[in-house]
Order: sequence, then C-alpha cells, then structure tokens
Amino acid sequence: MTALTMSGGKTSILPGRGGLFGRLSDAFWRHPKLLLFLMLTPPLLWLGIIYIGSLIALLLQSFFSIDDFSGLVNTEFTLSTYAQLLNPVNFDIIIRTLVMSALVTLAAALIGFPIAYYAARYAQGKWKALFYLGVMLPLWSSYLVKIYAWKLILAKEGILTWIFEKLHLSWLLDATLNLPVIGGNSLSVSYLGTFIVFVYIWLPYMILPTQAALERVPGNLIEASADLGATPRQTFRTVLLPLALPGIVAGSIFTFSLTLGDYIIPQIIGSSRLFIGQAVYAQQGTAGNVPLAAAFSVVPIVIMALYLLLARKLGAFDAL
Repeated sequence: MTALTMSGGKTSILPGRGGLFGRLSDAFWRHPKLLLFLMLTPPLLWLGIIYIGSLIALLLQSFFSIDDFSGLVNTEFTLSTYAQLLNPVNFDIIIRTLVMSALVTLAAALIGFPIAYYAARYAQGKWKALFYLGVMLPLWSSYLVKIYAWKLILAKEGILTWIFEKLHLSWLLDATLNLPVIGGNSLSVSYLGTFIVFVYIWLPYMILPTQAALERVPGNLIEASADLGATPRQTFRTVLLPLALPGIVAGSIFTFSLTLGDYIIPQIIGSSRLFIGQAVYAQQGTAGNVPLAAAFSVVPIVIMALYLLLARKLGAFDAL
C-alpha cells in the first residue's frame, strides 16, 4: 500500500484498511487509550465485583448478629458479633492460629535459609537446576495427596514410628507425645504433626524468595568483611542477614498467611481443637452462624494487612 501525496509535496498517512478488523485496528492505533480501557475493564470488573465486592459483603455480614431464639440473622448493625471473638473459646482459636503461623514461619526460615544460601552462593549449572527441581517438584503434586501421605507417615502404624522402633528410640517418641501441649495419641493427631506438615507444605515459598534475595548480595561485600577482620558470625549478622532480610520477610508473607487461613491440614492432621479456618467452616456450614463466621474471617484480613505494612517497610516487596 503506497502513501498518498498531498498538495505541497507532503505525504499523508496510509489509507485505512478495509474490513472490520482493519477498521478496529486503525481505531485502536488512533486512540490507544480506548484499547487500554477495553483491555483493563474485564479484569477490573472481576476484581471489583467478585473479589472486592465479596470482601465488602463479608465485612457487612460481620456487623450482623444471629438471633439466639429463632436462629435467623438479624441485619441490624451491631458489634456484638465481634465481642463474641473475645470469648475464651473463640479467643483461644485466634491465639492458637497465630502461634502456629508464627512458629511455622520461624521454622521455615531456619530450615530454608541454609538451603537458599547454598543454592545462591555455591550451586552452579546442573546443581542449580537440581535445586530448583527439588524445591519445585513438591508443588507439582496434589495438595491433598501430600497431606494424606503425611497422615500415613505420622500415624502410629506409620513408617516414622517404625524407624524410631528400629533405632530403639521409641521412648523418645513416646515422651514427645506425652507432652501436654504438643502431644497426642500419635503424631498424626497432635499439634506437632500439624506443625511438621505445615512446614513441609509451605517451605518452598520461603526458600525461593530467600534464594532470590541472597543472589543479589554482592560477593565482594562478604570478602571485604572477612578482609576487615570480621568473623563468619559477624559477617552473617552485619552483612548477609540484613541484605537477605527482605527475601526472608517476603517468604514469611506466604508461610504466615497460608498457615493463618488454612483449614484442611488441621482438619486432617491434628487434634480436635480448631483453627481460624476450621472455625469459619464450622460456623458457616454446621452452626449456620454466618455473622460469626464472617467476623472470624475478618481477623486474618486485619492481621495480614498490618503484616504487609510492616513487610513493605522492610523492603519485602522488592524481593518478590
């Protein structure tokens, strides 16, 4: 297609293309903001109506109450449902979930940091590929399959008990299970078993951001610290850890939030004491107390909002 020549020797734009798609292409080329609007409208509508709209509906439900006599939802505005969260039983559920989330996050950081450090500083070529494969491979398998596999491993007749018996360490396992807080009839029905499965399931989400942060630490800084007489412990405390902290905090966002809202792992592996996710499921499904279920659901949202503000100040978003 040739350009048209106007009077005065100036060249005009190319003539418009025929057909529906050609005219649309020309219109989008002349009006790029129109194209941007049409591209962003569907995801923004989905986000605004489905996601944000459901959160607003959830928040509104939490300000309703349940009539003790009829069991119907009273739509008058009240804070009595939130006051129920301070009851000893409900408050214990919140504290129990927070403590488990914090412990899982701490354990994942302690276990994941050495693995991430080795991958970032020493693994090269096929060993780095093997590292990524080893970390990512568990994520490719079914979530439920992994949990039920761990239930079999931790059961009283499972392979872990068998290993303790062969090593003549059954007394150690029995002593652990007899502990008043974390023990139980077996690891599969104890808080310790729940903790182990949580750490295993969410560990990759801690390793990968930490490894990415450690790869951005210049090696000459560590060498300079050693040349200036710093011990390995001092180098780790003053150089390596501060620079890797955004990655650790980024990983903790995943481990903490996923543990905070999960209800499947405690339902399959653990004692009869509820976590927040189980409480939401029980109140909404079994008890039919939708306002209290909504109030329980708001708790993780508020906690994670505060946690994300803290993580942003620590530069965690730069490591995601």
